[in-house]
Amino acid sequence: MSSARKYLTQSEVESLLETAKRSGNPERDYCLILMSFIHGFRVSEARHLRLSDLDLKEGSLYIHRLKQGFSTSHPLLRTEISAIKAWMKVRRAMPGAESDWLFLSRNGRPLSRQRIYNLIQRLGKDAGLSLCSHPHMLRHACGFALADRGIDTRLIQDYLGHRNIRHTVRYTASNAERFEGVWRLKSKRKKLHLGPNCKPV
Repeated sequence: MSSARKYLTQSEVESLLETAKRSGNPERDYCLILMSFIHGFRVSEARHLRLSDLDLKEGSLYIHRLKQGFSTSHPLLRTEISAIKAWMKVRRAMPGAESDWLFLSRNGRPLSRQRIYNLIQRLGKDAGLSLCSHPHMLRHACGFALADRGIDTRLIQDYLGHRNIRHTVRYTASNAERFEGVWRLKSKRKKLHLGPNCKPV
């Protein structure tokens, strides 16, 4: 079984985003990568995003999770809204602009799975990443980033749309920060007393 890392770190995601700004379609590619990371999209969830899923006025996005996952609405971050508006401005002048699909190719069709895979892999290479990047690494990056922020496992489960929490615990179980202070806590317990006639624990 391969032990190769299957996710991108937050700094690698940032490098990917910076590189996307210099791609052939910077507004679209930046928006695609940013949203995929923030919402933990599977590649098919990202490619099937629709304009009708967006509510920029309310700052929300309806997410249709695949694999019978938990579909729900997520809030949009300000940086996302700015990225979406920048892409929409470019999109309006493209073939297929009347389509409901959010992310279009140059010929006006929705991006294919293979096109997104090739895009993420090429941008990762151009960014100088040490591993071969692919779209699902952004979903895993989201899970680990949420765990690093101390988000509860159950909330991460709902956020990523996992039906089974076993798919979620990989993120929180490997979060080293949750072990922070365990020796310090042990040291404090040694100073506790059971009572006036008892020896220290």
